[in-house]
Amino acid sequence: MKSYVLDSFAMIAYFEDEPGADKVAGILTEIHEKGARGYMSVINWGEIYYNTMRESGKEDAKRVIEQLSKYTIEIVDANKALTILAAKFKAQYPIAYADCFAAALAVQRKAVVVTGDPEFRRLSGRISIEWVV
Repeated sequence: MKSYVLDSFAMIAYFEDEPGADKVAGILTEIHEKGARGYMSVINWGEIYYNTMRESGKEDAKRVIEQLSKYTIEIVDANKALTILAAKFKAQYPIAYADCFAAALAVQRKAVVVTGDPEFRRLSGRISIEWVV
């Protein structure tokens, strides 16, 4: 069974109907209807919230988070083990700390990161990536 870690980049593209939205929609369908597993770090979940609030306001942020909760995506808390793994990625690679949580979760869950964020190119070979754009 395939497992995916959805990065905030991919979900924001989906919610804002940006390039890559169709590919994310296909992965969400695979998770919801075909038994694939979907995960997201609570750090990336928060990134979606603050990004939407900053760009569109508090009501839109609330709406996006409510819509996200309708998908069968497990929101994974940042426990010590996940945080240490994310910190190791941050120490080794010049990428955003929130992105390190998506990468760490992918390693923990043996999953593919779904993203279009070019920072993840630095992790090619360390994690599996499904590019949406």
